[in-house]
Amino acid sequence: MAKAQEIKKELESLHDPIQAEILQRFFKTGKGEYGEGDIFLGIKVPIQRKVAKKHWKDTTLKDVSELLNSQIHEFRFTALIILVNKFEKGDHSLRENIYNFYLKNTKKVNNWDLVDTTCQKIIGQHILNNPDKISILYKLAQSKNLWERRISIISTFTLIRNEEYENALEIAKLLLYDEHDLIQKAVGWMLREIGNRNKETEEQFLLKHYKTMPRTTLRYAIEKFFRDERDFYLGKKTDLQ
Repeated sequence: MAKAQEIKKELESLHDPIQAEILQRFFKTGKGEYGEGDIFLGIKVPIQRKVAKKHWKDTTLKDVSELLNSQIHEFRFTALIILVNKFEKGDHSLRENIYNFYLKNTKKVNNWDLVDTTCQKIIGQHILNNPDKISILYKLAQSKNLWERRISIISTFTLIRNEEYENALEIAKLLLYDEHDLIQKAVGWMLREIGNRNKETEEQFLLKHYKTMPRTTLRYAIEKFFRDERDFYLGKKTDLQ
């Protein structure tokens, strides 16, 4: 049996119809919603990670591609975790191949959990190791595709963790007035992560933009501020004294 078929069969055997129904609602799979058409088997993430860990060594990129081309969410999630495992254990050549493979398949990384769990570990890490590739994040930030835009900002998390804030702030600026709440939340989240490490840098950005940026982004960005600071940025008081 081909490896992709083996993984599919194993995941299908773990189908939980009650959990699947819950996830279909949670991930907004209805008509016109961001996850429209996504199909869930109802398998919890730790179990999918175990399946990925079991199979990653002998799963080829061709197998991963077959899994990614499915409408079943868990097939795609497990495939992406396999990619992360292979990337983290691979040499420079394999990492380069996986990085390029991921970029060619971004439209199949098409729900927020798929993006958030994997892009920073592949795209973000590869850019950290190869700073000359940073321009791809700017390109993705200007995409019409929701998930590519989210990949662009969430991938900066790896840079932020390494105290490299400049490009993360520039990507945040490009996406600051995005109309989709999944982008607004992601931008606010990354600003908050910058603030967790360097509050002054985050506040310099906020003082320039807080009066006009989306409320959702702002609330996420200041979530860990003291109450009087939050009140200032939310317009409930006139100064920070």
